[in-house]
Amino acid sequence: MKSKRMGTRHMVLLAMLSGILLIMSFTPLGYLNIGPLAISLNMIPVAIGAVALGPGGGAFLGAVFGITSCLQCVGIGGTSAMGVILFEINPILTILQRFATRVLAGWLTGIVYLLLHKRHFKYAGYVAGFCAALFNTVFFMAALVLLFGHTEYLQNLIAGKNILLFAISFVGINAVVELFSTTLAAGTVCKALEKLNMIGGK
Repeated sequence: MKSKRMGTRHMVLLAMLSGILLIMSFTPLGYLNIGPLAISLNMIPVAIGAVALGPGGGAFLGAVFGITSCLQCVGIGGTSAMGVILFEINPILTILQRFATRVLAGWLTGIVYLLLHKRHFKYAGYVAGFCAALFNTVFFMAALVLLFGHTEYLQNLIAGKNILLFAISFVGINAVVELFSTTLAAGTVCKALEKLNMIGGK
């Protein structure tokens, strides 16, 4: 009976986080568009889901995020300036870059939390939140360079710079804001969920 109640709680939480993520994705709440990249706060519910529901929950919510990111490439739920250009260059690679990276980031965040939680590390939620934002940025940029580095569009953005320096300068303040907000939000919510005995990690 207890297991059934936990299963119901987790389904409700997954539905709630998915709803929050969709609202954030299709309103200005989730993105602050500055230049070709946007400051995205959408990894916050993904990180919370990875903490509360384990790697599977993180991957599912990462998929939801990835789908909304892909939709923005065709003007649904907002427009990503870079996404539109990349989609015109190669739709399949764009979907891979924007969808698969988010699924992987959510899944790995759940793994990180599980490993730390099993060792009773009291700041596991904060570390997971930090990792969620970090994974998202690193995987997104790595896929961008690997899949589109040969294109004229990206070559113009790189402008002869070292790839690592280009990536760091390109994400800039965006990555800092995402890291701080996701770390703080995921860690705080994690503490609350622990008190409510809603941390699953199964």
